[in-house]
Amino acid sequence: MKFVLSSKIFKATVTEANLEYTGSITIDSELIDKAGLWVGEKVLVVSNTSGTRLETYVIAGQPGSGVICMNGAAAHLIKKGEVIIIMGFQLSDKPINPKYVFVDEYNKCTKVL
Repeated sequence: MKFVLSSKIFKATVTEANLEYTGSITIDSELIDKAGLWVGEKVLVVSNTSGTRLETYVIAGQPGSGVICMNGAAAHLIKKGEVIIIMGFQLSDKPINPKYVFVDEYNKCTKVL
């Protein structure tokens, strides 16, 4: 059994950073669905801007809003305006075909592979 990539939201722009929230990343629920992520799922977030990498969990944001909000302590590491990649993983005994969700500068889906 290995952890393998199951979903990836590629080059999303952080729209908010909220230090006062208790933790997690808020993601537009339409992007959550397209990527096959689950609310509460652990994800790896990587900043293309700063190189920061962190793990957190998914919270659903308003559908169609384009929201990508770093919450709690993660807001110290990844700031509003940074470009990030959000990755979900699955424990599997065989290779899987991950979903790749590409977004524009407003975090609107442009294609899914």
